[in-house]
Amino acid sequence: MWKLDADRPIYMQIVERIEKQIISGAYGSGDRIPSVRELAAQAGVNPNTMQRAMTELERKGLIAGHRTRGRVVTEDREMIEERRGYMAKEMIREFLWQMRELGFDKEEILPLLRQEVTDDV
Repeated sequence: MWKLDADRPIYMQIVERIEKQIISGAYGSGDRIPSVRELAAQAGVNPNTMQRAMTELERKGLIAGHRTRGRVVTEDREMIEERRGYMAKEMIREFLWQMRELGFDKEEILPLLRQEVTDDV
């Protein structure tokens, strides 16, 4: 069962999760995506909700439907890398915004990041 937040549209959370799985390489280029019913059962959602998420992923170009193979991840690795970079920048912007909300400035944020990266290794 997936952890989904009732405060945001479920299908968008599914899109984000599968997009992250594609970008991280959990689903590689050309890999078959499980069926709508399989994914809906895993996520504990209605198949119609999962279908809506799949349609959005197709619209974004991250997956494509094939008659014989079902849905597969795009083989456009450049596009996947672009999405990866875009998502990373969005996460960084969100982090910086939240830190500024806490009253931190750049000079305070960078040492904290360096320390966390060093501690994490």
